[in-house]
Amino acid sequence: MYQAAENRYAAMKYARCGRSGILLPRVSLGLWQNFGLEKPLEHQREVLCRAFDLGITHFDLANNYGFPARGKAEENFGAILKSDLGVYRDELFISTKAGFDNWDGPYGNWGSRKYLIASLDQSLRRMGLEYVDVFYHHRPDPETPLEETMAALSDIVRQGKALYVGISNYQAEEAEAAIRMLKANGTPCLLHQPRYNMFERWPEDGLFDVLSREGVGCIAYSPLAQGALTDRYLKGIPADSRAAREGTSVGSRYLTPENMEKIRRLNEIAASRGQSLAQMALCWVLRRPEVTSVLIGASSKEQLENNVACLGSLDFAQDELEAIDEALGAN
Repeated sequence: MYQAAENRYAAMKYARCGRSGILLPRVSLGLWQNFGLEKPLEHQREVLCRAFDLGITHFDLANNYGFPARGKAEENFGAILKSDLGVYRDELFISTKAGFDNWDGPYGNWGSRKYLIASLDQSLRRMGLEYVDVFYHHRPDPETPLEETMAALSDIVRQGKALYVGISNYQAEEAEAAIRMLKANGTPCLLHQPRYNMFERWPEDGLFDVLSREGVGCIAYSPLAQGALTDRYLKGIPADSRAAREGTSVGSRYLTPENMEKIRRLNEIAASRGQSLAQMALCWVLRRPEVTSVLIGASSKEQLENNVACLGSLDFAQDELEAIDEALGAN
């Protein structure tokens, strides 16, 4: 029987989530990859338990994680809650989302009230939970009125199925409108979850200003650009890597010849800081005062431990930030 490490909160750093009572670990664990069919359940259990031993209290899921077996990540997480982590439920901060394809027909996608409530009910059954700590709308819906989507989120809180709600992948103007609707409904938006990394800096163009002004926390996903901002691809794309899989977006999105040269230069800067490229990339995202936490994936306990070790060297000198911008071509 798993017993959590007694010193699990000693080394982890925590930050307040906007203007709320919630503290989140600076590094959170996302179950987008490696927690569906990719790894044996026992391997997943070891990673999740090690994460909690390191002080990671926040575990992030979605109804479609575990693709192509949508919902498998929630199912596996539920099994590990039942066998090991469930006794610590009140110490965990668990999230899930809905907004992408999850079942056939006209009600299994986007942002209708019917879809969001039905999806969360399915998620709760898969995980064996009475509630999640935060439920997100996963992406804006261009057709459903925003009022309907936000009202559904508010009612989910009132029904006791989620303690808080959030949004993900909303641009600045969309986010501002959603946040104000939720506030008017009496259910403030706790978190926005955008994609943010060295290659994709769009949240800097207005979104961070909105979140700061409205008192909403930010948890950045893909801070390592799906593994591109690591040393894994410095010598090319290994045959067993995610980027080599058919249909993956890693190669086309990030591993262009131009970006590969940038990655090599960034790796040199990281080495001069005494860090791996992955550790520096995480610190670079966390440098923003608006960012409460970064969501990492982990295929092993060792990878998890190495990434969490970034918290030992969070600060940057001005010349280091300038060198990073120069390497990225940001100047």
